Amino acid sequence: MTEADQDQQAERTFDVVVLGGGPVGENVADRAARRGLSVAVIESELVGGECSYWACMPSKALLRPGAVLAAARAVPGASSLVRTSSLPAAVDVAATLERRDVFVSHWDDSGQVAWLDGAGLALVRGSARFTGPRELVVTDDNGATTRVVARRAVVVATGSDAVIPDVDGLAEAAPWTSREATSVQDVPASLVILGGGVVAAEMAVAYTDLGASVTVLVRGARLLPRAEPFAADEVAAALTALGVDVRFGTQVSAVRRDDDGVRVTLADGAELRAAEILVATGRTPRTADLGLEVLGLEPGAPLAVDDALQVTAVTGGWLFAAGDVTGRTATTHQGKYDGRVVGDVIAARFSASGDGSGKAENETAATAEQSAAPWSRYRASADDAAVPQVIFTRPEVAWVGRTEQQARDAGIKVRVVQYAIGSVSGASLAADGYAGTAQLVLDDARGVIVGATFTGPDAAELLHAATIAVVAQVPLDRLWHAVPAYPTVSEVWLRLLETAGL
Repeated sequence: MTEADQDQQAERTFDVVVLGGGPVGENVADRAARRGLSVAVIESELVGGECSYWACMPSKALLRPGAVLAAARAVPGASSLVRTSSLPAAVDVAATLERRDVFVSHWDDSGQVAWLDGAGLALVRGSARFTGPRELVVTDDNGATTRVVARRAVVVATGSDAVIPDVDGLAEAAPWTSREATSVQDVPASLVILGGGVVAAEMAVAYTDLGASVTVLVRGARLLPRAEPFAADEVAAALTALGVDVRFGTQVSAVRRDDDGVRVTLADGAELRAAEILVATGRTPRTADLGLEVLGLEPGAPLAVDDALQVTAVTGGWLFAAGDVTGRTATTHQGKYDGRVVGDVIAARFSASGDGSGKAENETAATAEQSAAPWSRYRASADDAAVPQVIFTRPEVAWVGRTEQQARDAGIKVRVVQYAIGSVSGASLAADGYAGTAQLVLDDARGVIVGATFTGPDAAELLHAATIAVVAQVPLDRLWHAVPAYPTVSEVWLRLLETAGL
């Protein structure tokens, strides 16, 4: 860019600039603006981000019809009304995709943009690159550039990208990532999935429900490596029962696409044919093209932050990051939590003084933030040992806190108690043959729960009670007095505590 071009370049200045208009960035911007700071959100794609259009919402919309049919089939009186089929899938494909399209607003972000406008937040469309501290250049789709300056703070909330492994021919074969899988318009007859994590397991269920023949290739010895082993085993068994071909310890050596689809060559020489291939082997922080090198940071690497979400490698206290881009979190709900924290931190530190009462409020907030206790709203203290996770497979898997192995690795002497959820009255009413497991990881020295896992139909709805118990470190002898209603599935809490010896 010439000196003359620089003179003509548009420039906009705000108190706070947020890179990324997904749910994390939206939460940051909203909270930071509440005490009068001017805030801009920079977004190169759709406002609302990955979760709204290509991840959480569309994937769950694809999964829900099959879950409802499975629930109906498990209850006599309803099961006879469900059209039976010899196939493992019986969902109405067209209606499922149409409902999915509604939940993603047909990939139109005008509603999200209207929300930004209503909240008093500016939107700058385009791709941003740092040119210096608190300074960025934003390039829109037409090549026009705008210089954007932050008076106070910049927050990076750009999310993550799918990883394509370095397998011979894989990239050239135009594989699906989670984006293509959740935005599908024509369901393929067959699908090979590389990976054994959340996306792989959920999409194996969804595409089986939609009528595809699904094969899952897992490099390791189990699915869902971050979950308790018993939960992973239950999901693997359920996938097999659905008709999914799950192969463990499998290495892919080459992939080729031709007129008939894809040909996948395994390390042992065996070949698989499928119409499409989905790569679900992890994600990487979206930091490669942000110009981080001018700040002394490594492009493509996660941004290490402290519990106030301030980037630790940059001096001056102006650069923050939240969500996937930090490497601390990998879920939308936890990223939004981080966004709320960093937004409150920025508002407390930098909000402009108004009249006398406003100034006093700002000084009080800033003082509170600077001396924040570990569980205050100004610290993301739940990112370590109190993270909730739900996997919407059948059975669902939900857990919070540490697994048994994670607790032992952290030096905690723990005891594990389990209970078959199907043995409680509420579960037997919910479904004939209800199958699921509840497990608590107990720190007996402190008398608290440090981890909990639930599997089974609608297991996700059991999770928040466990999250409260873990976050609040509720003593077991106090939890004993939280009486579950009868007959509900939540009665499993009573049985767990009885199993624990109370």
